[in-house]
Amino acid sequence: MKVESNVRSCRAAWERMHELSRGRATRNFVQLLDMSDYVVETELFPALVLDAYTAWNMELDVSDAQKSVMAAARGGAQGDYRSGMRGKIDNVVDCLSRFPRSKRATITIANEPMALHSNDAEAKCLREVHLYLDENGRLAGSAYFRAQAASVFPKNIHFIGSIMTEVAERLPQKPALGELFYVTTILVADRS
Repeated sequence: MKVESNVRSCRAAWERMHELSRGRATRNFVQLLDMSDYVVETELFPALVLDAYTAWNMELDVSDAQKSVMAAARGGAQGDYRSGMRGKIDNVVDCLSRFPRSKRATITIANEPMALHSNDAEAKCLREVHLYLDENGRLAGSAYFRAQAASVFPKNIHFIGSIMTEVAERLPQKPALGELFYVTTILVADRS
């Protein structure tokens, strides 16, 4: 188990993930992330690609040009979180608007009651995101991953950060983004 207790920027966390996953898998990786800047551009995920995947996964309109950048190396079916996402985000906004101290503002990604291990489309990497208003009034959260390829982290953290940004903008108090408690059961270098 590798617990990283100090708060890291998303870019620093991505760099640390690459160090830890080089040539081996790391079980039970935990990191506290500063979500004030969640954009991590890389060769695999330049801004255009990050925006395309986030729009897709947030169930927004996606152009043909954006669809053309989607590839298995960038997440494949395991990284397709789109199903019902608009309603899930609306539910979180409603929850935190009506009950700011709620523990029920969650987005569940795995929509199958029993995901088949042999089916990539059912074996989503991101499992759940919990959002809450912290003691300083910032929007904070926790994210739980079944698996994380370090190379795909920029896409996933951009998606989570974009959800947090939309939720914050839609809440009456318009909170700043705080920290994200990030957990993955297994960290690997890439999807190979």
